[in-house]
Amino acid sequence: MEAIERYITSNDLLTIIILLVLLLLSLARTLFQTRFEDFTSLGASGKYLIIKSKEHKLLFGFNILMLTVHILSVSLFVFLTFRLFTTQTLENSGNLLLRIITAYSFIVLLKITVEKIIANVFDIDEIIDTYIFQKQTYLNFISLIIFGLSLFLVYSDIPSLPLFYLIIAIIIISLSYTLYEIIKKNLRLISRFWFYFILYICALEIAPYVVLYKLISKY
Repeated sequence: MEAIERYITSNDLLTIIILLVLLLLSLARTLFQTRFEDFTSLGASGKYLIIKSKEHKLLFGFNILMLTVHILSVSLFVFLTFRLFTTQTLENSGNLLLRIITAYSFIVLLKITVEKIIANVFDIDEIIDTYIFQKQTYLNFISLIIFGLSLFLVYSDIPSLPLFYLIIAIIIISLSYTLYEIIKKNLRLISRFWFYFILYICALEIAPYVVLYKLISKY
């Protein structure tokens, strides 16, 4: 009987990232228990946004922890997407994952910095701070959903491609709901400056992710 060579994709690196995300979530729940519980109930209640929307402290410990979770969760999903669709053998997968995390971190932090600069230039700091808080809160919450679904891509026996398309559908629905909620909460302001809002969406919410996609595809 002729032996058949079997290829197994190692998930050791992904397990480290997953454990790191779980550690950060445990730390956030331990240090900020009430805030964490309010945050995780965001899908059912807007209590967290109502209570915390006046703080606008991006460097607050809980916000930093959840932003880190967001970056790692999205980067993990992007890496899994690349691994799912590439026909190449990812011999240096650690380097690729590190590049994805670095690139996405840069985009997220750059977007926030540019938004803060624009707010300062046009003297609309309070408006932009509220918008950034609302947007980032929803994105951080969605990243928890992405993280949970990514676990199925890593460890589940469910066929990867149908599961991937299901995850993409859930992400699109979640992002659409986020945009709807933000527009609803700021409808009066957006209706006055709708052209600038559309310009902002195209320039700072769509373009950076197109650039990230191009970079990963080129690699």
